[in-house]
Amino acid sequence: MARDSRDSLGCGGPAGDYIARCRELLDVVAGQGDKIALAADWFAESILAGRMVHLFAAGHSRIMVEEMWPRYGSFPGFHPIVELSLTFHNQVVGANGQRQAMFLESVSGLAERILRNFDLSPSDSALVISSSGCNTVPIEMAQLFQARGIRVVAMVSLAHSSASTTKHPQGKKLTDFADLVLDTGAPVGDAMVTVDGLDTPVSPGSTVGGCVLVNAIKAEVAARLARAGSPPKVLSAAATVGADRCRELFEAAYDEHAHRLAKLYANVGK
Repeated sequence: MARDSRDSLGCGGPAGDYIARCRELLDVVAGQGDKIALAADWFAESILAGRMVHLFAAGHSRIMVEEMWPRYGSFPGFHPIVELSLTFHNQVVGANGQRQAMFLESVSGLAERILRNFDLSPSDSALVISSSGCNTVPIEMAQLFQARGIRVVAMVSLAHSSASTTKHPQGKKLTDFADLVLDTGAPVGDAMVTVDGLDTPVSPGSTVGGCVLVNAIKAEVAARLARAGSPPKVLSAAATVGADRCRELFEAAYDEHAHRLAKLYANVGK
C-alpha cells in the first residue's frame, strides 16, 4: 500500500509519497557534508592547477555529468566524458537501441579505449557516477584513473550497489576503485513508489540525490575558486546579468574550456 503523505505535504497518493521520499534523499545528501567538502577540495585543486575534473557516467547517470557542466550556474574546469554508444537512449529499440547500450556498459576494455584519447595528469581529479556501481565500463574507468595517480570520487546508491551483482570480470565494484564514495540515497532498485495494483515500484530517486550532490559540490568548488582569487566564469542567464554580460560570460567560459581541453590532447601518443 502506498503511503499517504497528504497531511505533511498537501498532496496525497503516489505523488505525495514520491515527494516525501525525495525529502529523505535530501537528508541523506545533507549528512555527507564532510565528503562534499573533501570532493570540492580535490576538484578545486585540479582547476586551480590549470587542469580538469573528468566526469564519466554511462546510461542515465550521464544526467549528472551534464548537470555539472555545461549548463546555467556552472563553470569551466570540468571535462564531460559521455559516450553516445552508452547513453543515447532515444531510439529505445532498433539501431542505437537500449539493448546495445546496456550490453556495451559491460564490455571490458572499452574504458581503456576511451581514455586512450587523453593526456592525463595526476593533477587531474575524477567523478565517476553509476547508480549500481556494478557495470564494467565505469568500474574500469575509475580503475584506470587511479592507476594514473588521479583521485576518484565515486557516486553510487550504496543500498542498490550492495544488493547488486557486479559484471566486472574480477568481481570488483566502483567503490573498490574510489578514494571517496558519495551516496545518492536511492533505495535498492532505485524506484521509490509503490502503487496499488502494481507489483513493481515506479519513480526512481538516484537522479534526484545525484543532482543535489553534484550542485552542492559545484557550489563548494565555486567558493574555493573565489577565495583563491580565481572566481569562475559562470554561465549566467540574460535575465539575471543582462544580455551583454550573458554573452560575455558564455564566450569566456567556452574559451576557457577549450584552452583547458587542449592540454588533454597536447601529448597524446608521445
